[in-house]
Amino acid sequence: MGLFSFTQEIAMDLGTANTIIICDGKIVVDEPSVVALDRRTDKMIAVGEKAKMMYEKENPHIRTVRPLRDGVIADFNACEQMMRGLIKKVNTGHHLFSPSLRMVIGVPSGSTEVELRAVRDSAEHAGGRDVYLIFEPMAAAVGVGLDVQAPEGNMIVDIGGGSTEIAVISLGGIVTNSSIRIAGDDFTADIQEYMSRQHNVKVSERMAERIKIAVGAALTDLGDDAPEDYTVYGPNKITALPMEVSVGYQEIAHCLEKSLAKIETAVLTALENTPPELYADIVHNGIYLAGGGALLRGLDKRLTDKINIPFHIAEDPLHSVAKGTGIALKNIDKFSFLMR
Repeated sequence: MGLFSFTQEIAMDLGTANTIIICDGKIVVDEPSVVALDRRTDKMIAVGEKAKMMYEKENPHIRTVRPLRDGVIADFNACEQMMRGLIKKVNTGHHLFSPSLRMVIGVPSGSTEVELRAVRDSAEHAGGRDVYLIFEPMAAAVGVGLDVQAPEGNMIVDIGGGSTEIAVISLGGIVTNSSIRIAGDDFTADIQEYMSRQHNVKVSERMAERIKIAVGAALTDLGDDAPEDYTVYGPNKITALPMEVSVGYQEIAHCLEKSLAKIETAVLTALENTPPELYADIVHNGIYLAGGGALLRGLDKRLTDKINIPFHIAEDPLHSVAKGTGIALKNIDKFSFLMR
């Protein structure tokens, strides 16, 4: 299109499990946060979905990396290459020069200054000229449709891949927050460990993820909403002979119990630290669940029963943070909570 450089505006939810990019108000990239690199040159071979297909299947010359762990950057170089590769998917190559990027990126609310600096540096090295950061629970609240600027307490629980973000928001700021490194990845690891211990079968991270999606549950009694048992294939961890194991949702609910209890405790801690007036608003408005973890069957009912405050699942929990960063991008001048 244009001969000279121009500014392009993108919003990014840089997640442990998935990275979502919004451009012109539309989701243009929604891919796994995985990058495949050549071990000899450290050059990128694939990114996103293609790299995910290589994950746990690579040969000695290829390494697949998930650059984010627990919601923060664990591999700076891989993260930069991944961001560059995913941003390229937004630009289909109609321009002679790379556009100058104005970016809003969602980050965990428990991030340290060093971790925030790492995200900002990665974004700048990937082409960002004007980079803003927004805390993920604030972005999730905006994405869910809450009026974060109102003089009213709203509570959001965003269960992502690497961290669970819990925040009470009022007047455009986070009043109390709790960020714990227990989330979707931990549920997956719990399932891997359980299958090994209980059934003597070795399952990969990807297989554990499929089990979580097929029969993951937060309650041992789902009534009519109960999913059918899921058949798992894998090697016996002692004999290496092939095994076929049928897994039900009740088993998985038991194996996730410890991780879910930690999330419950974190929610209760955040509520304890909430001023009484805002607490009253939260009881009235309910608490909103966002992130992929919100899709765990029965989680809203379990938390409602435990905490005695209604929990509502966001309309599109997987994309709440991304939508919120997209709205923040359009309102950079209005939203004082964006960080430069």
